[in-house]
Amino acid sequence: MILSAFWPFYQFLWTIYFITMFLVGFWCIFMFFGLVIPMWLTEGLKEYFGKVKPFDPEQIRSKLLTEQEGVEVIYSAPKGHGPFLHDSHGHDHGHH
Repeated sequence: MILSAFWPFYQFLWTIYFITMFLVGFWCIFMFFGLVIPMWLTEGLKEYFGKVKPFDPEQIRSKLLTEQEGVEVIYSAPKGHGPFLHDSHGHDHGHH
């Protein structure tokens, strides 16, 4: 086999891949048993039985700049004829 001349390099690549997947796999296992299942068993069951109010994703969603209080957006709607800008008539010409 001609490719056997490159075998040490392939062995090196496989070792890097194995170590990376090993760490990713253990991270997933530890996060599942250390974070996800305890959340299910505490906050999840409390929410399920009505002890706490239902989770609202809006509370942790990062607000857009135009939604924030006290923020003045100067250039909120740029008008132009560039490839990424809309023209002054409110519709673009097919290129995004």
